Amino acid sequence: MENKNHPSISLPFPLSALLYILSISAVMYFGKTIFIPLSFAILISFVLYPICAWLEKKGLGRIAAITFSISILIILGLLLVYLFVKQFLGFAQEWPTLKHKLTDTGESISQLFVQGLGVSQETFNNWLSTLVDQSGGNVFQFLQSTISASAFSAVLIILVPVYSVLILYYRNYWMKIIYRLFPGETENGIQEIINLTIQAYHNFIKGMGVVYMIVGTLNSIGLLILGIPHAFLFGFIASILTFIPYFGIIVGSLLPITIAWITYNSIWYPIGIIGIFTFVQYLEANVIFPMAVSHRLNVNTLVMLLSIFTGGLLWGMAGMILFVPFVGIAKLIADHNPKWKTVSMILGMSNEKSKLNDD
Repeated sequence: MENKNHPSISLPFPLSALLYILSISAVMYFGKTIFIPLSFAILISFVLYPICAWLEKKGLGRIAAITFSISILIILGLLLVYLFVKQFLGFAQEWPTLKHKLTDTGESISQLFVQGLGVSQETFNNWLSTLVDQSGGNVFQFLQSTISASAFSAVLIILVPVYSVLILYYRNYWMKIIYRLFPGETENGIQEIINLTIQAYHNFIKGMGVVYMIVGTLNSIGLLILGIPHAFLFGFIASILTFIPYFGIIVGSLLPITIAWITYNSIWYPIGIIGIFTFVQYLEANVIFPMAVSHRLNVNTLVMLLSIFTGGLLWGMAGMILFVPFVGIAKLIADHNPKWKTVSMILGMSNEKSKLNDD
């Protein structure tokens, strides 16, 4: 039999790149239950590694150093939970007065419809009953999604520290595996990239600190303008609680809204607080966060926004948090690989312009 050489079929570069991206996206989307806690654990390990290494140099054992570092992280998490619960308790204490005001407001609205618009009391009650019935299904769906998200968060709380401990304890073993995965690279080169990656994630954490400071200051200024008591306390608590997606800002606004309504006996002050927090959240998501964090990671602001959007599509709120440092890590790897120079230029900031002019 004759051997016939069939020409291999090669796809155009744009099409092959698109298929490659779609394949990775599909794997990340369907495997997010595994990848999300593992990604959090890896990034937390990057944060805790310098502390562990420093403690080990001071003579502390590896297990003791890791336990101490994880304990600090757990204490910070408990502090965040304390702020969350404190806001709820403060709101609960003001609930009887708030409930009375809500009743009075409902009666006023009822009188407005009945007297001002010529609507009968029976018709208004039917409208109100229909509105409650329709919103009941939405509330049930909201509670169902909240319970589901809380259950997943509980799993993360358990898995992430365990994964982080295992990564930190066996870090030398993982490094040997990485060396074997990239035989074409020198061990010193891989070690340098790992060190730069850890440094980049530290810069990300610093950027997040800047974001919280700016958001807290803007919240406080807005509350001061409205004349809300304890403006700086409420402003910075709401800023810190934004770490909790969706619910953080809601809980952070409950107490100042309640106090404003009770203090001034006017619904316009709570509406003003909602407007301020909504505007600041918009600035945080679209301006402050991308600029502060992308500057720390040396990543283009447009690419940062796209990574946040893509992360939200694939992994939800967890992806919006995780994909930002992922892009920073990709930028570092691209910077150290000549074959990825185009990728480095796409991800980079304006300082790449000087390099272009030099070439």
